[in-house]
Amino acid sequence: MSSFNHSLESHTIDRDRVLTWLRSRVPQSRIAHILGVEQMAIELACHYQVDRQKAAAAGLLHDLAKYFKPQLLLEIARTEGIDIDPVSAATPHLLHADVSAIVARDTFGVNDAEILSAIANHTLGRPGMDKLSCIVFLADTLEPGRGNTPELESLRQVSYQNLAKAVWLTCDYSLKFLLDTHCLIHPRTIATRNCFLQAAKEKQPSTL
Repeated sequence: MSSFNHSLESHTIDRDRVLTWLRSRVPQSRIAHILGVEQMAIELACHYQVDRQKAAAAGLLHDLAKYFKPQLLLEIARTEGIDIDPVSAATPHLLHADVSAIVARDTFGVNDAEILSAIANHTLGRPGMDKLSCIVFLADTLEPGRGNTPELESLRQVSYQNLAKAVWLTCDYSLKFLLDTHCLIHPRTIATRNCFLQAAKEKQPSTL
């Protein structure tokens, strides 16, 4: 999903309704992850003076389509006009972020463009992401439930120091895992990494 052009003044959601919906569709381990992302997104949002309600909403809603079957992900993506490139066609699970944004919109009435983009961008990232998208992208990989290895702890520290650098280094972390496990790599992950690497090295004010 490339962009969302709708916005509502209110971006509050019925948290209990979302959790009830999730509990009937994802395992408890995933609920724990989602709550971890929600909490870390709130903490990073407060640190960077980003709307904490938007961060909480995007964190809570980011994995709505995580356990949708591949055919359903492809069907929804086609219906919505989401680009299905060769890597996504071969690995439909990569579409779950874009589709989660669709579910957030259609099932829970979320029409805030920043929230929907943050949900859609949480897996592959996107060059030029705004602060909210960066925050949810980082929280998805770095929330405490992901582990406490020295590398993860270092990335968490960087996430509170420089968003652009944290996105770049988190992309590197994910790319190493994908290479080690012989997985397909989506070109958007590489484009995201390159964008935020360049931004961090140039110390652009817009990089957060």
